[in-house]
Amino acid sequence: MRHDPIPSRLFRHNRDRLRARLGKQALAVVNANDQLPTNADATQMLAPNSDLFYLTGIEQEETILVLAPEAFDPKQREILFLRESSEHLRTWEGHKLSKTEARALSGIDRVEWLSAFPVLFRQLMCEADQVCLNSNEHRRAVIEVETRDARFIRETQAAYPLHHYRRLAPLMHQLRLEKSEDEIELIRRACEITRQGFRRAVRKLKPGVNECELEAELAHEFIRQRARFAYPPIIASGASACILHYLQNDQPCRGGDLVLLDVGASYANYNADLTRTVPVSGRFTRRQRAVYDSVLHVLRALTQTAMPGVLHRDWQRQGEALMTEELLKLGLLKPAEVRKQDPDNPACKKYFMHGVGHPLGLDVHDVGSPREPFAPGWVLTVEPGLYIPEEGFGIRLENDIVVTNEGPIDLMADVPIEPDEIEALMRR
Repeated sequence: MRHDPIPSRLFRHNRDRLRARLGKQALAVVNANDQLPTNADATQMLAPNSDLFYLTGIEQEETILVLAPEAFDPKQREILFLRESSEHLRTWEGHKLSKTEARALSGIDRVEWLSAFPVLFRQLMCEADQVCLNSNEHRRAVIEVETRDARFIRETQAAYPLHHYRRLAPLMHQLRLEKSEDEIELIRRACEITRQGFRRAVRKLKPGVNECELEAELAHEFIRQRARFAYPPIIASGASACILHYLQNDQPCRGGDLVLLDVGASYANYNADLTRTVPVSGRFTRRQRAVYDSVLHVLRALTQTAMPGVLHRDWQRQGEALMTEELLKLGLLKPAEVRKQDPDNPACKKYFMHGVGHPLGLDVHDVGSPREPFAPGWVLTVEPGLYIPEEGFGIRLENDIVVTNEGPIDLMADVPIEPDEIEALMRR
């Protein structure tokens, strides 16, 4: 565990919220992710299962959480199963959690080794009427490899075909959208590390510096602060900024160009997501400044309208309408194009083709339903952009905000964003 310990009250609170939604005689099971292979005999670093971490704080492979709130035996109502260590594992893989350590991290009193799972699980299944099993139901997920969850579902349904099975994912999505104060503090910490990484990278920036050198500065700061990249960073100079998911990060930054930095730190599995666009030579040209001001204007407006009760669909439409106005001012769209546009495919999409923002949390594109209106405790990104290939540059700006009844809280408020601030930072 690279990050500082998290108080177990966070995970107790999360399990309490889930228990309240499970229903009568329900049993819920949450598995760790698989450790995926690379080439030959190697494996990737384990990506902790977000739902399992949300409920337990455990980041170890093969872990299983079982919740049975109405089990006859009170000691069977909440059980954590762990992979048991051995001399062989200690030699080859290092430390594995002891039962005492897992209790302290998760706040779960009963911790068992995985060898005890089959018998205990059968006892609980014989009592349960409803069985809530998990799967990845993110709307944008592309699943090509069978997951541990999918195998567990298949095996459980084959062994117990007469139970009533329910999807756990919709419940988890509802719970995870609304962040507690403890969660917001962890995201705030990720944002602070991101801020420091951004400032470090900008100090390195000058004509001739390679994009990968800026990535290295970010990596240095993130790792130094016990964090990691939340996602592969985008360091895109010149026309590469018009590629939304540019990942090469291997081109020189040329004088007169802009460089777009879309980066975020992940601290304790909670993520930040920041985008800034800065001039390589230290000053925006008049045209760059005009486009930058338009994007910043839309970001400011969308931030203020991210209020409880707003649907993401309506927020997106508002962003597209605002961007259309800016594109008319910039001469990139003509009034006739706007009058003739298809409402389902507005003319602004030629230069602004992505969403205005998304939920943020344990996943960068965090779980949630577009049918749910914004509510207090949601954490959102706000990320308008304009991409002009014919002029050789793109500009995107992105902040992370907390939705509250009193108005949004900007978690990136101390990261320079005004063009004069950016130029002053470059001079220093």
